[in-house]
Amino acid sequence: MTNRNFEDTAYRHRLHFRKKLIFVPFLIVGILALISYIVMLLWNNLLPDIFHVTTITYWQAAGLLILSKILFGFGGPKGRGGAPWMRHKIERFKNMSPEEQERFREQMRARCSKWGRHQGGFDWDEPKTTQEVPKPTE
Repeated sequence: MTNRNFEDTAYRHRLHFRKKLIFVPFLIVGILALISYIVMLLWNNLLPDIFHVTTITYWQAAGLLILSKILFGFGGPKGRGGAPWMRHKIERFKNMSPEEQERFREQMRARCSKWGRHQGGFDWDEPKTTQEVPKPTE
């Protein structure tokens, strides 16, 4: 194969790829339309019976889909998804030293001490009484 034939083949492949690129916007619009339709169907078939809400139109479903993507992020590979306003905080945590990370965790535990780790059952109304267990004598 001569150099001339290789250049012609590469040019034809690039031209063919550019022709395919024209269809990408149409593909994106088609996928968004299909997902919006699925959101509308799921909403109208599930939520009115469960939560007694009204049904929605196609355009309301599309708006709901766009709003949820803006608020909660688009996802992505390797944990790069999530809400857009939280990404810089996650990056900042990754760049901390282990001592700084532990100090940050301790600060969060102090702020959120009432959440999470409940000792025992779920008796929210009555406060727990602490009794000391006698130490066994030897």
